[in-house]
Amino acid sequence: MEKIILGIDPGTNIMGYCVIKTKGNKIDLLVMDVLKMSRLPDHALKLKKIFETTLRIIDSYHPDFLAIEAPFVGKNSQSALKLGRAQGVCLAAALYRSIPVQEYSPRKVKQAITGSGSASKEQVAAMVDRMVELNPDVTDLDATDAIAVAICHHLQKDFSDIGGDKYSGWAKFLTENPDRIVKK
Repeated sequence: MEKIILGIDPGTNIMGYCVIKTKGNKIDLLVMDVLKMSRLPDHALKLKKIFETTLRIIDSYHPDFLAIEAPFVGKNSQSALKLGRAQGVCLAAALYRSIPVQEYSPRKVKQAITGSGSASKEQVAAMVDRMVELNPDVTDLDATDAIAVAICHHLQKDFSDIGGDKYSGWAKFLTENPDRIVKK
């Protein structure tokens, strides 16, 4: 089944975003870019720009899901608050268009892409490049982080679209879906 996933790495100065199309294990990158807002003088104007851009992307690509990186809570509470607002505006735009939303911690994204939850942004970018064959000119780590979030969502084996329920583990899934077991 083909799915279109909007991936966002939120930020109030730079927001990375992408849209991928998946079918089985195949991942096609439809668009990736960054929204730079450092020249906007006011935080509220940045949030408005994030909302408008997210709606424009949704209206252009009609994603099935929004995958977004959860804010990293560091020592600076003001930065965390601003980042949370940026994420909230993206969520509001997706929900306004009835797009399901899933957020992933930075550690979860790194783990899904590289196998290590403590990987660097550069290591994540290198693995993303192997998965979707980026243009050699792509150097923006916020854009590659957005792709990583979208791929992380794709890699989550949420079996809800198979049987209508979420499964707590393989044992429950296999018990309730014996026809899906391939015997050798």
